[in-house]
Amino acid sequence: MFTGIIEAVGKVTQINPDRANINFCIESNISNQLKVDQSVSHDGVCLTVTRVDGNKHWVTAIQETLQKSNLSGWQVNTKVNLERCMVANGRFDGHIVQGHVDQVGVVKSIKDENGSWRFSIEYDATQGNVTVEKGSIAVNGVSLTCFDVGMGSFSVAIIPYTFEHTGFGKLQTGEKVNLEFDIIGKYVKRLLNNAV
Repeated sequence: MFTGIIEAVGKVTQINPDRANINFCIESNISNQLKVDQSVSHDGVCLTVTRVDGNKHWVTAIQETLQKSNLSGWQVNTKVNLERCMVANGRFDGHIVQGHVDQVGVVKSIKDENGSWRFSIEYDATQGNVTVEKGSIAVNGVSLTCFDVGMGSFSVAIIPYTFEHTGFGKLQTGEKVNLEFDIIGKYVKRLLNNAV
């Protein structure tokens, strides 16, 4: 389990296809603290560390992950938000994030608001995921608050610290982002659907 508070930004240094899977090598300042079998969020996707060598670690994305996330679009030098799983006595600084991407969204616009940035994101609402005004969302693993919520769209405000210390500073209009919708909202929606 994660909280959506990014610890470091890594960089993809190698991409090695292996049958239907892809092995990624990530360089970061926390890689040397990781261990094999550890779960780490990579742009919001929970992946298992398969190898560690100094300031680099390796993870494998299977076909299911590649189809439901933006990982298939990663290239060498792609910046990746990293978060280790939450320790049992840790604080919830963000919200409950599982590292299970629900679907991919698209950055429709980025607006500089003189001290913050507004990112407007669209997603396919027919997949059944929902956002609510002032509700939580994880975008590329970052815990954020939704506003200007519409059917299949929402905006998030990015403060300078987040802009500089996550991959948001490198995002461009038209780029795909990983979306994990609030787990509490997903359970409520399922219960309501079953009650009808």
